[in-house]
Parts: sequence; C-alpha cells; structure tokens
Amino acid sequence: MERKLYYGIMTPGAVLTVVFGVWLWLGYGFSGSWLYAKLALVLLLIVYHYYCGKFVTAFKTDSNTHGHVFYRWFNEFPVLVLFAVVILVVVKPDLVAVISEL
Repeated sequence: MERKLYYGIMTPGAVLTVVFGVWLWLGYGFSGSWLYAKLALVLLLIVYHYYCGKFVTAFKTDSNTHGHVFYRWFNEFPVLVLFAVVILVVVKPDLVAVISEL
C-alpha cells in the first residue's frame, strides 16, 4: 500500500506541484523575501518526500525500526510546513523588515 501511495500519488503530485509552481513563478515573476522563505519550505518538503521514499524501501525490505508513534508525528510535519507556506502566500510579509526590527 505504501508503495502505491508513494509512486502512484505522492511522486506525481510532487512533480506536478513543482512544475506548475515554476510555471506560475516564471509567468508572473513574483518577488520578495516571503517567496524565498516559501521556496525554502517547498525544498524542505521535497527532502521530506525523498525521506519518505527511504521509509518505503525500509518497509519493502522489512527493515523498519520505527513504531507507530514515530510515524504519527512524522505525518504531522508536512501539515505544519504547508500551514506556514499558506500563511506566507496570503500575508506576504516583508521578512527582511520584520527581522531587522527584531
């Protein structure tokens, strides 16, 4: 089941998301510090996706060393990152100004 989810849904979804995101970026030419923060978070999600592939391999070879509690917490990580991405896109804060005020 995890193989079908990873290769059938997650990977095509990730590729389409990156392709359409780059297309949108090139088409509209967004700029600002919020965009760079968003891109860093998207890169973090790509690394997360790769790490999920490692777990698929571990399940395939029956070498999984983590329990269900680990995977419950691991599953919540992208939700938090996507929450931050949505907030950055909607609010579009000037992060350089916010950091300089601190």
